[in-house]
Amino acid sequence: MQTAVIGHKNSDHPVILPMDVWELDRWRKAHPNYTYWCGLQLGGCGSELSDRRYTTKVCHFAHHPTAPACHRKHNGESSADHLFIKRGLRNLLIKHEQRGSVKTHDLGSGPGGAVDLHLPAAGRKLRFQLSRLDYRGWRAANLTLVDDVDEVDWLFSTDGPLTEELLARNGYSLRFRLETVGGERRVYIGAQTYDEPSVRWDFLEDCRITQAGLLTPFIETIPIPAWRPEPFAFPIDGGVVFALDPEAPVPNDSPFAAEGRRLVMADVKPFGSSIVRAVMSLPGDTELPPAQYVYRATDRARLLVREGADGWAVHLDGFVRLDAHEAAHTGLARTLPEAPETKPVPAPRTKQPDHQPPIAPVKAQLPAAADQRHQAKKGVTLTRDRAIVRARELLRGGAPRGRTLLWSALASYLGEPLVSMSERDRIDFLVEVDSPLWDTKPVLSVLLREDVGLLSCLPAALEKLGVRGTGGLSADSPALRAWAARERERAIAIYAKPPRAVARRLPVTNPARTLTKKQQKEVDASIRRIQQHKAKHDLTGAKTQASTAEERRKVREAIDRVERKMSVLGNGIPTSKLALRTVRRARLWLKFAAPGSAIPSNPSKLEQQALRASAAGILAELSGTALELAAVKAKFW
Repeated sequence: MQTAVIGHKNSDHPVILPMDVWELDRWRKAHPNYTYWCGLQLGGCGSELSDRRYTTKVCHFAHHPTAPACHRKHNGESSADHLFIKRGLRNLLIKHEQRGSVKTHDLGSGPGGAVDLHLPAAGRKLRFQLSRLDYRGWRAANLTLVDDVDEVDWLFSTDGPLTEELLARNGYSLRFRLETVGGERRVYIGAQTYDEPSVRWDFLEDCRITQAGLLTPFIETIPIPAWRPEPFAFPIDGGVVFALDPEAPVPNDSPFAAEGRRLVMADVKPFGSSIVRAVMSLPGDTELPPAQYVYRATDRARLLVREGADGWAVHLDGFVRLDAHEAAHTGLARTLPEAPETKPVPAPRTKQPDHQPPIAPVKAQLPAAADQRHQAKKGVTLTRDRAIVRARELLRGGAPRGRTLLWSALASYLGEPLVSMSERDRIDFLVEVDSPLWDTKPVLSVLLREDVGLLSCLPAALEKLGVRGTGGLSADSPALRAWAARERERAIAIYAKPPRAVARRLPVTNPARTLTKKQQKEVDASIRRIQQHKAKHDLTGAKTQASTAEERRKVREAIDRVERKMSVLGNGIPTSKLALRTVRRARLWLKFAAPGSAIPSNPSKLEQQALRASAAGILAELSGTALELAAVKAKFW
């Protein structure tokens, strides 16, 4: 084991035994009177330990032969991290003359699950979370911690979903990590803000404990932003009708206020529900329409919710006015329309007068599409957002009958901005018409066509939407035409009344395999034989690599950085296999580069590679691997 406590079994003074022989010799000379114990606060048995000196393997602590059986679960370098954090926080309290207490907690996996710093005068706690924790566990623990304080600052040792959650909630997050320096584990505190995604690290002893909590030098140089995360948004099934009440005041300091939006009170009636008074979030450039009318949302409305007691609001981007008879059925109309005047129907076989009074001609009503064209001719143009909403309505309306629409016809219906669109603008327009795109939602763009077939810009739009298998295809590709036909069938089923269940969307094309499995195995075997032959002959005359203590320290730090990134990604990412091999090679290099190490008589392939490597080469490999893991995280997360 690598860790112990000094003095007695109940001690909280931790130590790490240096692994290199020369470092252990120097440690013994500096601390000749130290006694080492398998401490109870490490989860140990309480027995005394001895430090074992080895030249062929790493030095470590060991129990005496007469000691009782020990069931300590963790004995590596990190097994005493909670005690190093505890000691560092106590030293900071004394240094900055702050009153507080530091406690460690056993959360089920040993006494090092968490460390709490309590600042009673500030009504604040800091939780250093060392054991694994999921969202539900964090939420329950957070509710417990805030029972007797106002604020809780969480610090995690690894980057993951919880650190991203705190970053989104608060606009910043704090981390910690420890690195071995001789017989100590040095504590670092990292800070990350929403505007500065990279983590800035500082030594714990360089930080300050104040009434505002733990402040790193980096935090003190920047203002922590007043952060308000976006509210949760849930689509409202069915339609929504509403009547505005601009005279009613919106609650002060509404949590749903946002740049580019305006809030107004309204009476809202979702489809199939009763009327409710609610805050509505409308586009900021929208002029409030007359309050005496009833309106219908032209796009799917969303329900905005904030956690806690902040309430909820309705978010929508477009609406149209209902006529008097439609409004009357909603229950929101101020006055019911008068019933149309009916004329008595003459009884059968009743003689009508020879001359009837002339009847005024009835003005024909334009259909919706013709009315749009008529409005365009008069110089009334649609906004881009309104044109997107209208295009969706036209395509969804014709989908149940399998109707397709010419782009030129759509442009003539809607007028500007479609008439003067460039090819690039047309692609962006189609992407917005189909956004957001789910697997169970059809692509409406396949219902648009040109004179000769599918829109020429359809493949580019599908690729931007994230439809798989569209790369390198043209609009006249047989695969794309077949896929578009299937997608039209899905649109017919989804928008039919009643709708029918459909299968998930398939990719346009499946990736082709260039080699069979047997061929790939043969190629891999040939490559391995060549590499083994080359390694066997390149090892002739190999010698133990000389290195400095500074070089070995830098390699250990680089290994730690790579392992932290690998722990975030997990084992499901293929790149982690290469990273693991790089770390193993680096650890072997450390073993061979230590003073007094010997070359094995029959080195393995990985040992051969480590023997040939230099400190600069190992550091370059680890740095490249760290960059690759960061790129993989950005791609998959």
